[in-house]
Amino acid sequence: MKVLVANLGSTSFKYRLFDMSTEQQLARGGIDRIGLEDSNCSVEIGDYSDERVTNIPDHAAAVTLCLEQLSDPEHGCLKDASELKGIGFKAVFAGKLSGVRVVDDALLTRMEELADVAPAHNPPYAKAMRQLRQAFPSIPLVAALETGFHETIPPEIRTYAVPFEWQDKYETKRWGFHGASHRFIGGRISEILGNDDLKVVSCHLGGSNSLCAQRGNKSQACSLGMSPQTGLLHNNRVGDFDPYALPLLMRLSGKSMQELLDEMSTNGGLLGLSGLSSDVRDLEEAAEQGHERADFALKVFVASIRQYLGSYLVVLGGADAIVFTGGIGENSQRIRREVCAGLVWAGIALDEEKNGAVERNAEVCISADGSKTQIWVVPTNEEIVVARQTVEAVGK
Repeated sequence: MKVLVANLGSTSFKYRLFDMSTEQQLARGGIDRIGLEDSNCSVEIGDYSDERVTNIPDHAAAVTLCLEQLSDPEHGCLKDASELKGIGFKAVFAGKLSGVRVVDDALLTRMEELADVAPAHNPPYAKAMRQLRQAFPSIPLVAALETGFHETIPPEIRTYAVPFEWQDKYETKRWGFHGASHRFIGGRISEILGNDDLKVVSCHLGGSNSLCAQRGNKSQACSLGMSPQTGLLHNNRVGDFDPYALPLLMRLSGKSMQELLDEMSTNGGLLGLSGLSSDVRDLEEAAEQGHERADFALKVFVASIRQYLGSYLVVLGGADAIVFTGGIGENSQRIRREVCAGLVWAGIALDEEKNGAVERNAEVCISADGSKTQIWVVPTNEEIVVARQTVEAVGK
């Protein structure tokens, strides 16, 4: 069974193609600047790669081009589009319509209604999936909602202390996100350690960030709450913030609520604190050269991670493993070192030499000998999780 996994943005389409009989990745590619002049298109199929610039008006046209490249007689890995048994999407938020669902009108309508919660994600996904349903009616579309993995979080942890009826009437709760990544990390570290009943804190650190407490591969808490804007600070999003500051900011700044929300979601986080960049690599380099705000932004980031890590050690009653993943988690020696600093009292001890020797895309243990809690770096693979869920949904 061949399955395409799509990652959508408002003007982008990135994908991976899997043969799910072996879970082998057959191809990967992407198209940027959709709907704009000079769309950038790339594809990798085995040793073959191609890049071109053309005009792609919408996501349906992007998928059409993708399928043409994948079924090219000379370099392709599909006989034709009919070999594709489904397209899976790492969709974000549909409230109570969570889990893994074949895309239908009810789901798309709900995603559009809840766009306020996920403004950067829901609109492009809903729009693109509507286009694809019309353009490719014979190919099942499957939405793997990021919130699905967190349905096992106990109600007392998932509930805000708001008027009780808000939960059902307005679907207000700590939904949690990054479900595919945390699901993969929980399953993979269980395979590595040969134990499927582990207590794990998975640290997904990248463009957006979250921690998840897991017991036996089931989510027990997630730092992301009602929206993907919450929890840890992100590259350019503020993270946790007191809503009662907004009326004051409106009065003092003269800005509207929407203007402030937009600023908090585009000019907050690491970018807002540093005034320099949203990229940890840039900030670490600048900090080494004495840039005080870059260094301070990194310190705030580490402090927020440690606050949630401490909380989740309490939720789980300690941890068998702490796993770093995502672009920052896999590649930043500084962030890993400072998150784990001074935690020997909690049974967490990092090996400085191992931490400094982590190679790209490596699965490696970096805890010191004798550390009660193992510390790992494990690259995530959200796409294979979505591909597996797509196969299951199409099979049903």
